[in-house]
Amino acid sequence: MNSRKWVRLFLTTLFLGGISTVIIGFVLEWDKYNKFFQNFDGKEILAVSFWLMGVGFIFSVISQMGFFAYLTIHRFGLGMFRSSSLWNAVQLFFIAFVLFDFVYLRSVLIANGEVSLGNNILVAGILFVFGAIVAYVKSKETNKKAFVPALFFMVVVTILEWVPALRINDTDWLYLMVIPLLLCNAYQLLVLHRLIGKTSKSA
Repeated sequence: MNSRKWVRLFLTTLFLGGISTVIIGFVLEWDKYNKFFQNFDGKEILAVSFWLMGVGFIFSVISQMGFFAYLTIHRFGLGMFRSSSLWNAVQLFFIAFVLFDFVYLRSVLIANGEVSLGNNILVAGILFVFGAIVAYVKSKETNKKAFVPALFFMVVVTILEWVPALRINDTDWLYLMVIPLLLCNAYQLLVLHRLIGKTSKSA
């Protein structure tokens, strides 16, 4: 893929992260920001929008760093295990381990009992289901072997990218970060094979 396509991917992902964060930010804090819209306070709306967009750009860059790290790890894994089936089995193990670790750490260590086990299981389940849907689309558009690597990226890499907000453990920040991350990760995963013009790769 040439540099022009890489730049296109970078910019479109960047703006997806920025715009989605603006929308999510206003929705999460609507009780705080609705007065700006009621009073048609364009200055305040723009100020908040620019701040949220800047935060969204940061989330997008984190997503893109995670994506390129994933591509590198995926190629390294294929080379090391010499078998896509074995490498997929390893990735499935890590998916299960990270989801369990996410629920355990959130319930016992990080949240100190403030967040219920059921809520953490629900969040982990939503991450898994969303990742599985994206992975299914990826595998349908490329090949069946792409499902597990795509699921690994959408679940494991997204949770790793989400760690800064998980450490803060503030509900608004958790949702403000994870939704743009999921959107950016899904977008990059589903657009890559279109940009390089191939449908036979596993990533």
